[in-house]
Amino acid sequence: MRAMVWFRSDLRVRDNPALAAACADASRGVVGVFAVCPEQWAEHDWGPPRVGFLLRALRDLSVSLDRMNIPLRIVTTPRFDGAPAAMDGLAASLACDAIYFSNEYEINERRRDDAVERRFAQAGRAVRRFDGRVILPPGSVRTKAGGMSRVFTPFRRAWLARLDEEGGVSTAARPDKQPERPCPPDPIPDRVAGFDPGDDPADHWPATERAAHDRLGGFIEDRLSAYHEARDAPAADGTSRLSPYLTHGLISPGACLAAALEAGGASALAKPGTTGPSAWISELVWREFYIHLLAAHPRLSMGRAFQPVTERLTWSDDDEAFDAWREGRTGYPIVDAAMRCLTATGWMHNRLRMVVAMFLTKDLWIDWRRGEAHFMRRLVDGDLASNNGGWQWSASTGTDAAPYFRIYNPTTQGERHDPDARFIKTWLPELADLDVRPAHDPSRLPPPARRRLGYPEPICDHAERRERAIAAFKALGATPTGARA
Repeated sequence: MRAMVWFRSDLRVRDNPALAAACADASRGVVGVFAVCPEQWAEHDWGPPRVGFLLRALRDLSVSLDRMNIPLRIVTTPRFDGAPAAMDGLAASLACDAIYFSNEYEINERRRDDAVERRFAQAGRAVRRFDGRVILPPGSVRTKAGGMSRVFTPFRRAWLARLDEEGGVSTAARPDKQPERPCPPDPIPDRVAGFDPGDDPADHWPATERAAHDRLGGFIEDRLSAYHEARDAPAADGTSRLSPYLTHGLISPGACLAAALEAGGASALAKPGTTGPSAWISELVWREFYIHLLAAHPRLSMGRAFQPVTERLTWSDDDEAFDAWREGRTGYPIVDAAMRCLTATGWMHNRLRMVVAMFLTKDLWIDWRRGEAHFMRRLVDGDLASNNGGWQWSASTGTDAAPYFRIYNPTTQGERHDPDARFIKTWLPELADLDVRPAHDPSRLPPPARRRLGYPEPICDHAERRERAIAAFKALGATPTGARA
């Protein structure tokens, strides 16, 4: 039997259940394949940072697979609807008897995978599907009533209980080296049409499986114990920065959880936020929560609010305000520093993602979907489940979202989480020479001094915009929801 392994968001050799199973089952070799779908990616708001990281990760994966006598082939089809014919055609040309892949849970991806399965079944080829993107598959974590909890805290409890029932973290066997190479590998393209490689912040993100595990090891050894204290400080190196590697699957979430459990010991499952390991494990569970939600509620893949009542909100179409936010010209330093960091590095600290998202939706009153799409185009870790979950949390349109009356003051957030203004001064050089207080709020300076800075005046009055946002939600009859701690 010759097996085909379809790689998507699992670009790794270690702890890859689809690859391990294919290698164990095959008697005539294994072929890897990746599908490049430029039009579909653009429709899904992928951007150059994500595509650039992906191509570099594919080059690393191809080398790793080649050592195992597994060639990586590349097929190109503009959209997902071409995947069944492309995959079936490759399987036929290489005499592959079965296809192995890990499930994806977005609605278009699920439809694509189901269509591929039908095509292979019609041709008499076997299909084996796995859940290598998550620790526990969607649908496996249920309330006593049999459904999925829409609130994170009970979901976390149920998730941990289910993990215990399963005997803890399971990892896939190491894939076997194959005795023969069925065909030569394809070259990995240097670029994909429509995605300018000049916008890829490659220097910030080595895209190798080794880099992912090195990053995990360094975080566990040096920063995990104090994660609960340092995670909200954007100027500190207090987080794992593993999100790009999890998005593209260069490391498995199970490997991350296993490392945290081993390092944390009894403290790993303490009350969230009381220890570094427990706080970080909760973030891993948040990732699972949003993936499970996406799988259970397909409308989240369709640009729709989780709370239908909020679809009646009438958002502003102020393009100039949106551009000022996007380019880091709002006159609110912590917002502008965060947005300029995103443009330069393809990444943003999680605390700041919440701050800038809430500013766009509550202060500027711009539809969360515009911000969500911009993040997807700029983030190297752009993932629909986490990105959508974060934006709907900040906009108070999602499940277990921030109550609509809980609106971050951007100046206060900067002072609290960047107390010496180090992050602000790094990304806003025009403010680098200011003392801390005016660096957080240049409007405290006399007008002549402000003009000399060349920094914009505040785009809006936060206090006024806060009251306007609260009034709009109240007018809907919206019910405040539970806030994320």
